Amino acid sequence: EEKPVKIDKWDGSALKNALDDHTKKIFKEKFGYVESFRLMDGRLILCTISVVFALFAFAWDYIYPFPKSRDVLIICIYYTYFVMMLVLTIYMTYIEKGCFMLALEKDKTMLDPDNIWKLTSKLKRFDDKYELHISYTNGISKKNKSGHFVKSVCNFFDEEGQLCENSFEKEVLNLHASLSPNKKEN
Repeated sequence: EEKPVKIDKWDGSALKNALDDHTKKIFKEKFGYVESFRLMDGRLILCTISVVFALFAFAWDYIYPFPKSRDVLIICIYYTYFVMMLVLTIYMTYIEKGCFMLALEKDKTMLDPDNIWKLTSKLKRFDDKYELHISYTNGISKKNKSGHFVKSVCNFFDEEGQLCENSFEKEVLNLHASLSPNKKEN
């Protein structure tokens, strides 16, 4: 049996992370969706490219000690670092857009494409309003639906900082039900 989630109720990032993690748990356990890591994989690929450039610069400096390797070090470290950080920032801002879970609703017949559920959330610094956005994309028609709720975190945590799973789960289930297709869409 799992221990109830208990956090420091004055720590905003801990509040957000606890609610995000519980939302993931609901989508995986209650609905049986599969988490897709393709957004995270993109970020890892960009970081790997940066590491490869750094390793190349290290190897070049090892083979040709400093005065000879100066130009390669400047190119690999200064320019590549700043360019890759810019690309990573753009990727996280405009492609990931704060998504903490990309869930795939697998087609039971394995013939149609998967339906995609994208979950994002916000909890601004020094604010008590937790905002959960869920968007649904039909795998066949590619039609999008989205919804969200904004509630105070005090609705989901008690005085000791323990997550009240039932009240939070009710909100997530209601939001999911409002986006779920009642009949097969084409």
